[in-house]
Amino acid sequence: MTRRVLSMSYTDYDGIVRIIGVVMTLCGTAVLFISGSSRALAESGMASVYAYSGTKTASGERANPDGLTAAHRTLAFGTYVRVTNRRNGRSVTVRINDRGPFVRGRVLDITPAGALSLGFSGLAPVKLELAQD
Repeated sequence: MTRRVLSMSYTDYDGIVRIIGVVMTLCGTAVLFISGSSRALAESGMASVYAYSGTKTASGERANPDGLTAAHRTLAFGTYVRVTNRRNGRSVTVRINDRGPFVRGRVLDITPAGALSLGFSGLAPVKLELAQD
């Protein structure tokens, strides 16, 4: 297991720019651990609208397309994230309640209600920040 504390921005293989706290590599897989600071995460990439395939999310709650929730690969369930559409500047705060997206280059799956609030359908370039307490 290796541990690196990063406080710089970089562009990884899929063109996503991230500024992160602590990254640990376990068995060849990078795992992101967010520090207690509310400024520990600023992530940019593509967001997509959820395609609901079941009635429950990974957190065990019922999937609600009208709720302001989203899926992220590593953030803890219940984390509030401020999502900003980089095309039009609109933003919304969503709660992480699922895992995903599982498509390379995407950083967030958002409910149709969240996408509507951001002014897009399909895909959009977004910026993620941990919501202020």
